[in-house]
Amino acid sequence: MKKEISFTLNGSEVTVTIDEHLCLIDILRGPLGQTGTNEGCREGECGACTVIVDGQAVNSCLYPAFEVEGKNVITIEGLQEPNNKLSVFQQAFVDHGAIQCGFCTPGMIMSAKALLDTNQNPTEDEIRDALLGNLCRCTGYVQIVEAVKQAAVQLKNKK
Repeated sequence: MKKEISFTLNGSEVTVTIDEHLCLIDILRGPLGQTGTNEGCREGECGACTVIVDGQAVNSCLYPAFEVEGKNVITIEGLQEPNNKLSVFQQAFVDHGAIQCGFCTPGMIMSAKALLDTNQNPTEDEIRDALLGNLCRCTGYVQIVEAVKQAAVQLKNKK
């Protein structure tokens, strides 16, 4: 069965007709063209598909698409600064070599953003806890944690 849903995607109102059985990642990568959100395991285990829905980091591969009706969704594309400048999060990942193959990066960054939106001064343990649902096969996590720490400092300095 088809259903029309409307929600805010990266600051813009969108309406899309979907099959009710689809998950959020299906409509993000499909009709909405937000291909920065990666599909890894399709089981909610790897975190590559992490996006933010109403302030919460969620695995879009498990999140029923019809549940975003009326909600606010942010993908990695939504972090882009004016003039194609990297966001604080993206630049911190570059600065610390936290990007290797890059497959996990969008999900890691979205999880980091969700953390720093609610906790502007996280401890290293809190950062690691927030990233538990995101797997990386390349970096060993040290660089990722350092990148999140840098982003936290820079976001505080922006205020």
